[in-house]
This record gives sequence, structure tokens and C-alpha cells, in this order.
Amino acid sequence: MDLALVDSRTAGALPPRSVTRLGRPVRVPAILAWMLLAIATVTALAYWDEERESTAALDEFAQEQLTLAESLTASLEERLRSFSGDATREPPGGLLAAIRSIERPQAVRVFVQRPGIAGLAASDGEMVRSRVLEAATSAGSFRLSREEAHALGLPARTAMAGTKAFDAGAQGRWAVFVVATARLERDRGMRARWRLVLGVLLASGLVLGFGGLAMRTQRKELELGHELEVTTIRNERDERLVRADKLATMGALATGIAHEVSTPLGVILGRAEQLLPKQTDERTKRAVEAIVQQTERIHAVIRGFLALARGGQPTLAHCDPTRLALAAVELVEHRFDKASVSLTTDIGTDAPKVLCDARLFEQVLVNLLLNACDACEEGGKVHLTVRAEHGRVAFEVLDDGIGIAAAAAERATEPFFTTKPEGKGTGLGLAIANEIVKHHSGSLALRPGPNGRGTSASVELPAAAGDDDHD
Repeated sequence: MDLALVDSRTAGALPPRSVTRLGRPVRVPAILAWMLLAIATVTALAYWDEERESTAALDEFAQEQLTLAESLTASLEERLRSFSGDATREPPGGLLAAIRSIERPQAVRVFVQRPGIAGLAASDGEMVRSRVLEAATSAGSFRLSREEAHALGLPARTAMAGTKAFDAGAQGRWAVFVVATARLERDRGMRARWRLVLGVLLASGLVLGFGGLAMRTQRKELELGHELEVTTIRNERDERLVRADKLATMGALATGIAHEVSTPLGVILGRAEQLLPKQTDERTKRAVEAIVQQTERIHAVIRGFLALARGGQPTLAHCDPTRLALAAVELVEHRFDKASVSLTTDIGTDAPKVLCDARLFEQVLVNLLLNACDACEEGGKVHLTVRAEHGRVAFEVLDDGIGIAAAAAERATEPFFTTKPEGKGTGLGLAIANEIVKHHSGSLALRPGPNGRGTSASVELPAAAGDDDHD
């Protein structure tokens, strides 16, 4: 027989630190790198947002100092206008002491710059020097460094200053400075950043932990799936090898049987040919002629089987599907009559011709019809249909017999598989029929009949090229 072995497929172990899905490797380090990049991006965005909010809080704090400086300036300006002495030489009594009420130790200090006096006067009369404050000539707010804040009597932390200058007329040009430490705002911002960092680290740890666990689980699932696929492929390969071995055995067996049968058939044919001229009774003569014809037919079928077994191709010719079906029916009519099973046909006359070896393909139809007959009880029915559809010709044999299970239908064409009782079937008929159909580029299928009763066996052949439906 013509045997085709499926190429074996081998599958090695998965590449290290990778998983495989649909044939495409996915590297674990790449996945981890993307996860870390995503975490870093989220962290940077969160830190930028927190820094922006911290800067905004400092700006708002500085604006508060400027507002306080403007308020004090208005109060001081009113006092100076009512002061008749020379404030540039001697501070007016209670003039600076009035601003002590808004100062807070280690938090807020107020300084006044008087015209013609170097340095800044504190509310308690102390004179201090600050190049940053003394250089400020216009109203506004600005930031002081740690060192400058410490020199003004505040904690060595960043401080914010608000200044407002005004012209007191005869008293000259004065300026008020309100300096407040930004320690609380800075500490609050620092704590917020640490909370952000800790939150991001905790979230990142959870993401990496669960992500690693999920990837490990997915890797195991993919490895199991890969192993299952490899096992399935190996099982399919083994099944094909077993089938090929059975086909080879069947081919060898068929070759041996054909060789052994050819000798007695030759004897039968020779004896029939010797008897034919001697017959005077017309009925006997027709019987001897039938023996000669059927013997020659068996010889032709055997030669076709041997050609297939040796890897040859059948002799194809344009054949009429109607004639093929009617010839097969004629060959099995006596078996149906003997079994009391009715055989009906629905054979159209407009089916296109097919390319086939008529004698071999007739054996396929004969095999299907005889199997259907054997499956029926006395009084059963078998129906043969021939129809053309979509560029193919279908031959369907439907019986109302005991039926066939779906699992058995899938294995029906395997060599030596049979559902018949022991001694009544060899399991070679459908296997040989299937190989013949394959050599004709067709397909053979068995399935349970309608409503779960009986069996449907169908053979499809391609229509001959260049032939139309009404040839």
C-alpha cells in the first residue's frame, strides 16, 4: 500500500529564564525590566507632584509673610506720621515694641530698617546685620538660606521673608521685614516624601511579589502545556506509526493473498473457457460465461490491488458515476435478496464524470453496500444516493441497521478494526476501500445515521477537470 509517515517532531526543554507561548519565547528579565520601569515612572511622577505641592506650600507661606509685612508697614507708617521727634536718631518710645506681640520664639521675627542706620533693628532694640535683607529695596518675598536664618535668631532651616518699604516723609524711607522659619512646612513636606517613598516601595514590593508569583505560575502552566503538546504530538506520531505498520502488514498480506488466489483463479478460468464451447444449453452457457467474466474481473481487481501495494497509481479514466453505482448494485443484488434486505437507489443522471479506476472503485461501493446489508436485520432497508455538489461527486450508502458509535466510526478505516462478531469480519474491507479512495484524491467518512439509527457511509470524489454537470 502507499504509506505516508508523518515527520516526527521533537521538542526540547524550555530556554532558561524564559517561557514559550504559541512558539514565541518571552524573556523573564525583559518582563521584570518593564515592571521596574513602570514602577520608576510612577515613582518619579508621584515625587514630582509632591515636590510641586511642597513648593506651592512654601510660596503660600512666603505670601503670608509679605501680607504680614504690609500690615505692619501700614501700622508703623501711621505711628511715624504722628511722631514729631527724630526717629532716625532715637526710636520712638514703644514704636518697635508694638510689633513684639506678633513675634514667636524660634518661629517669626520682625525687623525694621531705619534711614541712615546701618543694620536692622529688632523689636527689642537689638541691631543685627543681614546682607540679603539690607539689599532688598522693593516689596516682595524671598527665601533665606539656613545660615542666614540662623544669623537672624531662627533655627538653622530654610526661612521665608516678606518685606515692605515705605516713605515716611520727614522721617525718611523705612522698611519692615517679617522673617519666619519654614521648618514646619519643610518637615511636613519631608514626611510626605518619605510616606510617598515608603508607599511606593511597599506597592512595588507587592507588585513584584505578586507579579513574580504570577509569572512563576504562568511559567509552570506553559511548561505543562508545552509538555502536554509534546506528549500529544508523540502520541499522534506513535498512532501514525502503528497505522503505517498495520498498512504495511495489510499490504504484505494482500500481496500474499493475491498471489495465492491468482493460481486457483487461473485454473477456474481455464476450465470455464474449456467448457464454454461445449455448452449447447443456452442457460448453462450463460452461467459459464458469467464464471469467465467474474473470474476475469477478480483478476483485474487483484492486479489493481497489487499495483497499489507496490506503490503504483491506479489507471484512471473518465467514468460515469451512474454506471459505477449501477454496476456495484448489480454485483450485490443477490446478497440483498438472500438477506431479505431491500436496496433502493437515487442515482441522478446529470452528475459530472470522475477520474477513477472503475473496477477498483466499484469494489469500494460493493464493500459499503455489503457492510450496510450485514448491519441490517431481515426486512431492513439500504439506500444508495449519488449526487453532485460543489465540484465533487458524493456516493452515500444509508442503512437502518444497528448503527455505529461515533468512536467506532472514527476507527472504522483502521486496518484490522471491526465491530462484526468474530469470524464474520477481518477489519480489512474498509481499510482497503479507504486506501483506494485516497489514491483517487477522494475521502471516505462514516457517521451515525439520522436520529441515531443506522449508519451513513459516504465517499466523495472530485469531478473530472473540464467536465460540466451535464456531460
